[in-house]
Amino acid sequence: MHVCGILKEYYGALQREEKQINCRDGKVSWIRRGVSFFMRLFIAINFNTETCTQLLALRDELRIRSQRGSFTAPENLHLTLVFLGECDEEQTTAVKKVMSTINFEPFSICIDRIGRFRRNGGDIWWAGVHENKQLLDLQRKLSDRLIAAGFNLDKREYTPHITLGRRVMTKESPWTIRPFRETVSRIDLMKSERINGKLTYTAI
Repeated sequence: MHVCGILKEYYGALQREEKQINCRDGKVSWIRRGVSFFMRLFIAINFNTETCTQLLALRDELRIRSQRGSFTAPENLHLTLVFLGECDEEQTTAVKKVMSTINFEPFSICIDRIGRFRRNGGDIWWAGVHENKQLLDLQRKLSDRLIAAGFNLDKREYTPHITLGRRVMTKESPWTIRPFRETVSRIDLMKSERINGKLTYTAI
């Protein structure tokens, strides 16, 4: 067979394999790196409608007070517990297995302040969570079990926050907000991807 024909057949096989993986459960999409497939994953707490509404009000106030920035879409508001990065199919299965071992009683968190991380080219602005032992215990338990399962995680101290905007340019300082609460009863494995240029987070 001519070399071009061999290459065409090889890449055709890869495309068929990719299609099969993309369609395996009707919703999970994989990114091919050579002959491996990856998803960009994190574990998070998602919010109820009331909490999202209050977070959006904070985001909109930040937008008004800013000259420019990239502000979080309503459907992307969340509290990250563990960032995993790009995971292949085997790693994704391992994450789900670890998550299935995590049990906790529902608890309440309090969102009580606005803050920012200084960055060149614009800051990251966030809504902060009041110190909460149950939240920290949950995050630590997840991290410890994932590390034991072979994952290499960020070793920085966990700072629970909900991102409201990135690359934000403003002369404002963080302002006082009225605290509000959210009940945490579940955690979700989230996939991060760009769909038609839009950053999209989906629970899987």
